[in-house]
Amino acid sequence: MSSVINSERIPNNVHLGDDRKLQRALEAWQPRFIDWWKEMGPEGFQEDQVYLRTAISVDADGWANFDYVKMPDYRWGIFLADPVKDRKIGFGDNMGKDAWQTVPGEHRNTLRRLIVTQGDTEPASVEQQRLLGQTCPSLYDLRNLFQVNVEEGRHLWAMVYLLHSYFGRDGREEAEALLERRSGNEDKPRILGAFNEPCNHWLSFFMFTYFTDRDGKYQLLALAESGFDPLSRTTRFMLTEEAHHMFVGEKGVGRVLKRSAELMKKNSNGDARAEGGIDLPTLQKYVNLWYSVSLDLFGGEISSNAANYFAAGIKGRAHEERSYEDHMALEGSMTFDVPTSDGRFEKQEVPLRTAMNEVLRQEYVSDSQRGLDNWNKILRKEDIDFEITLPSTRFHRETGIYAGMHFDPEGRLLSAEEWEKKKADFLPTEEDETYIKSLMTKPIFEPGKMANWIAPPKKGIKGRPVDFEYVRHDAS
Repeated sequence: MSSVINSERIPNNVHLGDDRKLQRALEAWQPRFIDWWKEMGPEGFQEDQVYLRTAISVDADGWANFDYVKMPDYRWGIFLADPVKDRKIGFGDNMGKDAWQTVPGEHRNTLRRLIVTQGDTEPASVEQQRLLGQTCPSLYDLRNLFQVNVEEGRHLWAMVYLLHSYFGRDGREEAEALLERRSGNEDKPRILGAFNEPCNHWLSFFMFTYFTDRDGKYQLLALAESGFDPLSRTTRFMLTEEAHHMFVGEKGVGRVLKRSAELMKKNSNGDARAEGGIDLPTLQKYVNLWYSVSLDLFGGEISSNAANYFAAGIKGRAHEERSYEDHMALEGSMTFDVPTSDGRFEKQEVPLRTAMNEVLRQEYVSDSQRGLDNWNKILRKEDIDFEITLPSTRFHRETGIYAGMHFDPEGRLLSAEEWEKKKADFLPTEEDETYIKSLMTKPIFEPGKMANWIAPPKKGIKGRPVDFEYVRHDAS
């Protein structure tokens, strides 16, 4: 088991000190990262002591230490999962060959693009969430927000290490650009659409961490299969941190549902809004929004790029060895209902390799449903006759074969006129946004106290009580 060197300016388990040129380059990038963090990280909390976990090893049984730290002093670092001895490429045309320890020249541009795209999502989410602390529903939630933020920052470090180590001047320039783009900026937006969406209240934050970070999970699982071994090892360790982000989303939405149910039963008309809560139809709209936006992150259903990634051994399927028998994927196919120019649909059979984006997306859909099953159990337990559902994968798509078309959440095709009439029933309106924000105008900084619209968690963090002072914030 490799050890993490914490005594250096950049904590790492990659023997960074053995490559002085690389170390100097990353140490030169480090202050620019800190400048970005202070400008675009959580606003108003940079001097607070936060009870955070910090990676101290890559051992899954005990890799993190919990203690108070100021976020600008957080020990961001470079951590790769331990190497697998004699690892082979596990899929595609290069299956069985030795995994690459350096970048193959013919795949250089493709690998760089994949790493940059993944890296760009990490600072983008921090930027999207930078003002949320000012309306936190509790110190428990504030701490969880900051934990997500610092780990997204560390994931940026993970991708920057790969760019600096394996892509020369191009990689260094890409690393600089990762700090120059801004979420939602018209001139220099982030690369992927979901990471330019506003995430300006806590309901969207919980939806983002449940749905959008779950896309991140599946992208990392696919990259963890990569024949480029440093990328595989990097993403395998990132997955240990990503799990907490999805936990925050699932439990956060579940607590909102529980509190909404309590408020509905309190009101004679079953109206959660009348009691200062979030009504379930509005919550369903936010599920529709963030789920559909996250579906687009997988790319088009039919993709020659996905086929080329798989063929080359660059990006595989999640849990390739465990879940699939045919690692060449030369025989199978998938069938899609493809829209025609006259508004009909026709069946199109697509070679499996060309449908790899959809293979990954379908696993994501099944995984997303498991959380909804848990949310609906909460409602049944509270005797509320309402079910949260996932909309059709055709709904509200901007990428792929259904892009630019209008469907209702059940997947029925709508005309542009029908869509305009009904979209307020499907997606959050400006009025919904205004109402949700009106519930979140004041932060809750008293340990153990919760905002009216969310239920408390069942337990605290790392054995601490719910009323533990997770963030030492001077609210004066």
